[in-house]
Amino acid sequence: MRLAYASFACLSVGLALGQTPGSTTSGRSNAPPPATDQGVASEWDARKLIDALSAQAQHLKPIMDQVQPSGWVSKGASQTYIAQWKASEAQLKYLLASSDAFAREPERLTLGLETYFRMEAMESTLGSLVEGVRKYQNPSLASIMQSVIAENSTNRDRLRQYLQDLANQKEAEFEVADHEAQRCRAALLSQPVRTSKKVSHP
Repeated sequence: MRLAYASFACLSVGLALGQTPGSTTSGRSNAPPPATDQGVASEWDARKLIDALSAQAQHLKPIMDQVQPSGWVSKGASQTYIAQWKASEAQLKYLLASSDAFAREPERLTLGLETYFRMEAMESTLGSLVEGVRKYQNPSLASIMQSVIAENSTNRDRLRQYLQDLANQKEAEFEVADHEAQRCRAALLSQPVRTSKKVSHP
């Protein structure tokens, strides 16, 4: 898109200066080759990944509903577990919202980064909460939580790779567009402006 816009702008300015297409170069083009495929997953594959990530995160909701940290205090647990549980529920809600937005626009790097960081924050908080579940409530429930978190970590790693590939692709596209714009500007400035001749009347 950037490259197409730069080329269109170059052509428009050239025509305004009285130059014909191709007159801005000396028979050869200095433009870099088009950006090559950096191995970024297709939009369909990206949506599949995001949907899998979201579905796996949703599996945590009924599990989180079974966690009751308020009852742990009488067993000697710290009050911080209650705060961690509330934070985990909030992070899960935010993760599902951001992944839903990202699924609609898988080319938006900012949405992808938000989804990734939400997932990291949720996993970090849940890591401490799992230990509380294991010690003060139900070891089996803690194992289930840990299993779901581990399964979703695979999706997190795949998402990280997709975001790295997407960032590399966008950087390459920007460099091509910037190079083309600079070449076009230099070529246009080097050409004399065609002026119309005045017609003399007898």
